[in-house]
Amino acid sequence: MKQSVILDESAIRRALTRIAHEIIERNKGIDDIVLVGIKTRGETLADRLARRIEEIEGKPVALGNLDITLYRDDLSKKSLDPEVKATELPHDINGKTVVLVDDVLYTGRTVRAAMDALVDHGRPDYIQLAVLIDRGHRELPIRPDFIGKNVPTSKSEQVVVRLSEVDTADEVTINQQ
Repeated sequence: MKQSVILDESAIRRALTRIAHEIIERNKGIDDIVLVGIKTRGETLADRLARRIEEIEGKPVALGNLDITLYRDDLSKKSLDPEVKATELPHDINGKTVVLVDDVLYTGRTVRAAMDALVDHGRPDYIQLAVLIDRGHRELPIRPDFIGKNVPTSKSEQVVVRLSEVDTADEVTINQQ
């Protein structure tokens, strides 16, 4: 199997800094913003974005995370005994702009599940999507608002995001069969 690094630690840092600035600019500040990371690596990326936004704006942004396990449309294929993790959201997302954060956007099914899970907790005014990698091949009409890097891939390739908080290093690779 051939593996190519497409983002190293500094490239990930630059991409997240750019996304943080774009979120602030598009929303004219952060007063009604809630960053919500999709477990597991989306949660880590949302934490990093929150820190960058606080450095830029001088005040914290609301932050939460979302477990979408029970909302997946492929749950029966994945496991007979799924591991459900806790969802932690600010007490009220009603009337807010929620920025869902994930590592890789592929078919769009994870994001669909995240939106279903999110509206079970409240009714935000807007839902925006920030992803580190958009690799194409959408099966649903879902488009990210904020993208770290567009990476055209074939369906046989695998995009792997590693983050130091979860894995051993910060990098994004493409694995080719």
